[in-house]
Amino acid sequence: MHAVRFAIDGGAARIGRLDGASITDAGLAAPMGFVPTDEAWQQLESASGTSHALDSVRLLAPVSPRQILAIGLNYRAHAIESQLAIPEVPVVFAMYPSSITGPHDDIVIPREETRTDYEGEVAVVVSRRAYRVSKEDAWSYVGAVTALDDVSGRRAQLETPLRQFTLGKSFDTFTPIGPSLARATGFDPTNIAVKTTVSGELMQDSSTSDLIFPIAEIIEYLTRGMTLEPGDLIATGTPGGVGDSRVPPRYLVPGDVVEIEVAGVGSLRNPVRAET
Repeated sequence: MHAVRFAIDGGAARIGRLDGASITDAGLAAPMGFVPTDEAWQQLESASGTSHALDSVRLLAPVSPRQILAIGLNYRAHAIESQLAIPEVPVVFAMYPSSITGPHDDIVIPREETRTDYEGEVAVVVSRRAYRVSKEDAWSYVGAVTALDDVSGRRAQLETPLRQFTLGKSFDTFTPIGPSLARATGFDPTNIAVKTTVSGELMQDSSTSDLIFPIAEIIEYLTRGMTLEPGDLIATGTPGGVGDSRVPPRYLVPGDVVEIEVAGVGSLRNPVRAET
């Protein structure tokens, strides 16, 4: 089952059940969008509102999380291409929720940023309060899977003192997510495929089978001393093939279109433009 947040003709945000090329209206969206608790999924399954053609609505980011936690260097291929040692524990950083944008909205490159990069990722959304969760139980705390582009301003991230990950990854529009939230019960978390193309050229093609720290271990690690709440989002890392590691580098430029596809979720498709 898939949940979307959408708007019609600039109206208020709504929640819907995505059934192929149609959306069944499930009512007005709460401020956080669709928070994938068991109760929310049950309500969505029973929704019987107006049906809308998918191409007649504007899809919005399906959830507005309280916090976004991200894992760096978590694919073996990406750690190798970055010429960095395989980490012994998860590399954790944050992205501000203000960076979130919709699955088809523009990625806007700030005037000062000269090295804008793409990072296709599998993201998971927490379904219930989690503290000191074991890896054996961790997947039961995941309510949904979605696609995420961890757009990265490498100038801000790497050319500044102490490497400002949070700033370089939190510019407005730098975290497209969606197009839907897919219920987590339908996934094998150890083998979720993710693919990135830029203007039609395949850049990343991998799956969570290449993760250094599987999703369950990430959740176990994060919840040692930190409470995760329903709706919190975890970006699990990006595969090899990022633009900054290519020779020559392949940075995003105005006119590009970035597509991130996560199997079982759907595709983000975000045009790139410069700040005006």
